[in-house]
Amino acid sequence: MNTLPKAVDPQIAQHLTAWETIVSRLADVAGKLAVNLVAAAIILMIAVWASGWASRFVQSAIGRLHGRRLPPDPTLQTFVGSVVRFGILAVGVVAVLQQLGVQATSILAVLTAASLAIGLALQGALSNIAAGVMILIFRPYRVGDFIESAGRQGTVKALDLLVTELATADNVKVVIPNGKVFGDVILNYSTHRRRRVDVIFKAPLKADIVAVLQRLRERVDADARVRKDPPPLIEVLDLSEAWAQAAIRVWVARDDVSAVKTDLMLSAHLLAENPQAVLEPPRPSSVSDQSAPIPERPHFSLKALGRGRTSDPKPPRSRPKA
Repeated sequence: MNTLPKAVDPQIAQHLTAWETIVSRLADVAGKLAVNLVAAAIILMIAVWASGWASRFVQSAIGRLHGRRLPPDPTLQTFVGSVVRFGILAVGVVAVLQQLGVQATSILAVLTAASLAIGLALQGALSNIAAGVMILIFRPYRVGDFIESAGRQGTVKALDLLVTELATADNVKVVIPNGKVFGDVILNYSTHRRRRVDVIFKAPLKADIVAVLQRLRERVDADARVRKDPPPLIEVLDLSEAWAQAAIRVWVARDDVSAVKTDLMLSAHLLAENPQAVLEPPRPSSVSDQSAPIPERPHFSLKALGRGRTSDPKPPRSRPKA
């Protein structure tokens, strides 16, 4: 004997239909959110990869552009590469927010409404960016120069959008904000190829001052590292009851400053104690040709990037020796 199924209560069926609708909508929302998250992650990875590739490409392009007419400019390469990298990353972040449902107009509205607060919060970063641009324009230093600024000395390794990286003589990494560097006194020891060495020493009055100065003059004249133009200067600065203070001022190549100063200080000390002391012969120079004048470093010029042919300056002829 067959039994007929009981009829389902219409109210229960209505509740079941509502739950099925909610579950279906939640599944749709979860699916869309998962797809958007995956797409946002892909966009972010592409932006990171593209920023690095574009930065390297721009640096290489600038290097090739300068290689035709001018020597490479690592300072311009690193700075422009940094700007391109951060710009592409910013575009990637906006694209990720749009993919997650945040409209660009909403982003601009929020940024506009909070512009004052953002400006105050990013005042230091914005000043560093402005200082980096000014450093790039006026070029008080370049990558590879040995400078002193903000109480630190070192070789410039990189000029970034926000900071300048130095490497000290003992190979310590120093990172200084661009705003602090540009707002402070900058001493660039690498700009000029020729520098003056000043050695000030004291000799007791009981010593023969004339003999000491004469021996120092002979020492300077025998040193091939010392430039003859401008001529070396040895002079007495001050006389007291016990000491005579004198100075040696000579012009040398930039790479010989430390060695020449050390040799002159040691020679002055030995001769002040004993004018007849035997001195070691001067060390050879680190510059290959001492007879040729030292050229100054060329500056960036837009004329050098023109397509027209320009005649290279002829090297100066050395005078025949008598």
